[in-house]
Amino acid sequence: MADAVAENIAALRDGDWAIREEAAVCLGALRDGRAVDPLVALLQDRDRAVRQAAIGALTQIGAPAVPALVACVTHQESDVQEAAAGILAAIGDQRAGPVLLRSLGNINWIVRSHAAKALGRIGEPEAARALLPLLQDKVKAVRAEAAQALASLGPTALPVLLEALSHHEWLVRLHAVESLGRMKAPEAVEPLLYVLFNDTDSAVREDTVRALGEIADARATGFLIKVLDEPGIRTLAIEALGLIGDRQAVPVLLSIVAGTSRPEMSRAVTGCGDAWTEEMSAMPAAVRALGRIGDDRAIPVLAEALAYTVTRAEAAAALVRFGAKAAPHLLPLLRRSPDENVRYHVKEALSQMGWRPGRM
Repeated sequence: MADAVAENIAALRDGDWAIREEAAVCLGALRDGRAVDPLVALLQDRDRAVRQAAIGALTQIGAPAVPALVACVTHQESDVQEAAAGILAAIGDQRAGPVLLRSLGNINWIVRSHAAKALGRIGEPEAARALLPLLQDKVKAVRAEAAQALASLGPTALPVLLEALSHHEWLVRLHAVESLGRMKAPEAVEPLLYVLFNDTDSAVREDTVRALGEIADARATGFLIKVLDEPGIRTLAIEALGLIGDRQAVPVLLSIVAGTSRPEMSRAVTGCGDAWTEEMSAMPAAVRALGRIGDDRAIPVLAEALAYTVTRAEAAAALVRFGAKAAPHLLPLLRRSPDENVRYHVKEALSQMGWRPGRM
């Protein structure tokens, strides 16, 4: 009986790159540990397609490949280090933790990035403090992976991230805020509120608003309402209020949609000319927030918002969330509005609610 694994291992030495590639793919499908070392050798193949096939095969083989890949992370060839770290990130095996921790200081940014991703995936308990310096890495991709890894670590990383909120480097504070938002940690609400009102960097404060929205804790509602008049923060705060879903925010969101609570200063949107201010994004954001919260008080205001180009599509989508109870506010518009575009959006909304002439 033929041994498919042995045959394909032999084919890895063929002079034709296409045969080597096909053999690697077959070995990945077979998932036999005997193929690990021959496939690892292919990480230095002269042909890129063969190397990629070897990477895919080793990833499929998984756990049996981990010891050999751990050794490759410190290989003299940078390309092999990158490949090994990337495969280990995909496999997510705890045995790779120690070498990946050391790899966070690798001069190759791709290795650092893969190592951060892997540590987050395997939940390495010692990774939180080791990942912190990468939040100010010179390469943006590394910073992003480190922030995601810290979020993935959950409670283990929480003390480190809370401490980082007072770091002297704004990039560290920024990514710490992002991680806390992704973690959705209720313990972070009060520290983030302190950052919102005290941090000197506008980007950090803006991301703090986003994080509070992701955590979706009603304790932040009143504080987000307080910062609604700040240029640059207004639309973000409205979106966060929608995510939190606290009905306490409904009256102020209604006033924004109705245009009765415009701030004294509204920043022009870059690239859109002076005519397009931040309020043009704040109003549809408030419409979306009201649709998400689902308070019936919003229905007549949302129906009125169909009259305005900047809020029309968002208002129609929001009204659909209310279902049949919004129909009485839409049917008069369908009959009386002179604007064909308004009637179109009303028809679409009614249709999604299940309305048919004479059947509702």
